[in-house]
Amino acid sequence: MSRLKNDTFLRALLRQPTEYTPVWLMRQAGRYLPEYCETRKRAGSFLQLCKSPAMACEVTLQPLARYDLDAAILFSDILTVPDAMGLGLYFAEGEGPRFERPLKDEWEIRNLSAPDPHAELQYVMDAVAEIRRALDGSVPLIGFSGSPWTLACYMVEGGSSDDYRKVKSLAYSRPDLMHHILDVTAQAVVKYLNAQIEAGAQAVMVFDSWGGVLSEAAYKEFSLPYLEQVVAGLIRERDGQRVPSIVFTKGGGLWLESIAAIGCDAVGLDWTMDIGRARRLVGDKVALQGNLDPNVLFAPPEAVATETRRVLDAFGNHPGHVFNLGHGISQYTPPESVSVLVDTVHAHSRAIRAGA
Repeated sequence: MSRLKNDTFLRALLRQPTEYTPVWLMRQAGRYLPEYCETRKRAGSFLQLCKSPAMACEVTLQPLARYDLDAAILFSDILTVPDAMGLGLYFAEGEGPRFERPLKDEWEIRNLSAPDPHAELQYVMDAVAEIRRALDGSVPLIGFSGSPWTLACYMVEGGSSDDYRKVKSLAYSRPDLMHHILDVTAQAVVKYLNAQIEAGAQAVMVFDSWGGVLSEAAYKEFSLPYLEQVVAGLIRERDGQRVPSIVFTKGGGLWLESIAAIGCDAVGLDWTMDIGRARRLVGDKVALQGNLDPNVLFAPPEAVATETRRVLDAFGNHPGHVFNLGHGISQYTPPESVSVLVDTVHAHSRAIRAGA
């Protein structure tokens, strides 16, 4: 593997000084890019796109060809893990992801086991290795997984949900079964992320997309301990280099200090929390990633630049900031808005450092 030419993202995650604030975007390879839509059309389906290492590599690199981003993120889906557990992932037109065999009965839950990523998910590791070769050291590659709680939501609900009635009912009525699902899933996530690291991922991120639907007590019982279990099980160093970890709970601003204490290197923030206040709360315990509202990108270019500068100014001239959106980029985002955002992050953060 080639030596990294741009390690700004990794240094920021480790709270080291950087010449500017690095930037990447959640879902940066996606439907807002016409070239992605063309590749997906050639693939025939979203799942076929995910399961083709060559095509996953192609779409991973597409946003880097357009924008001066500081990291690439593996193109895949968080639901590959429960799919490998035998739940039968499929995508219904207009409905999003669904499972043929969601967890309903106690025996199904008791029989759940963590898959061998090299047997069931080798296509992901092949994609990681192919992307690393194609990047040729230009920027780091991020691997990722869903969190145990978020994956469990899909596994019990059978797909996305408006009220999380099934999974919350299970958690409150049979916490023993809920904890079994979460423990097995946490084991699976650790194996999966470590396999990605061994294949070439240089940082990893855990997406706790649905952690924010829980009460504080439930979050601290059903999500946070399993995030901590995952982080504790991760490979911390590979080929003499630290492999930083990022944990992102959407809607998790209330529990920021608790998340910062689980051992991860960085905490992702959604757009509902002021990043300056977040930095004051966690001090130098962790780096912070975020946190522009994705809908800002529908505003005129001047507004995109203004709001981007607002986030940078709120964080201030301190090490440990990775710029990102507060959630994934919308499929309807004008590609030109992303250019404004990326260019503004780099230019304004350099100006902040120069004026210090």
